[in-house]
Amino acid sequence: MMYQILTEVSRWAIPLLLLIIPLYGALRKVPVYEAFVEGAEEGFTTAIKIIPFLVGMMLAISVFRASGAMEMLSSGLRPLTGFLGIPPEILPLGFMRPLSGSAVLGMATELMKVYGPDSFVGRLASVMQGTTDTTFFILTIYFGSVGVKKYRYSIITGLSADICGFIAAVYICHLLFK
Repeated sequence: MMYQILTEVSRWAIPLLLLIIPLYGALRKVPVYEAFVEGAEEGFTTAIKIIPFLVGMMLAISVFRASGAMEMLSSGLRPLTGFLGIPPEILPLGFMRPLSGSAVLGMATELMKVYGPDSFVGRLASVMQGTTDTTFFILTIYFGSVGVKKYRYSIITGLSADICGFIAAVYICHLLFK
């Protein structure tokens, strides 16, 4: 019963928002279409402004993976992670998550094809996606779009949160799925 209710709410949430927001704006006498066009124009300008940052980020990710640095780092940490109960297959996910969400999604999909979505590795990959974030991507895009140049503490904070999320994912998965 509750599942059916949540399914229906999910099905209608976005169409209702797309109806309610312009309706609310029109009732408050906001020129809705003009505001939309103005926002779209600002979004396009921002997208053009962040392209160099995005290209640099994608280049750094490609170099990190192609150079073998990710595999070398994973191999060096395998004894420690084995002791901590972290499957070695999940390490590349942990290293790539702060860099690129789409790369990690592809890696997680591959892990699920090999080990299955209901395996410990598949479930851990899924939980990791929800407990960590694309720190460098966020800093590159959002800070680059508004011109922030000094974001050292943001990197430290973001990576600390990613490490905590990774540890929490491992702990929770061991608690629930082992």
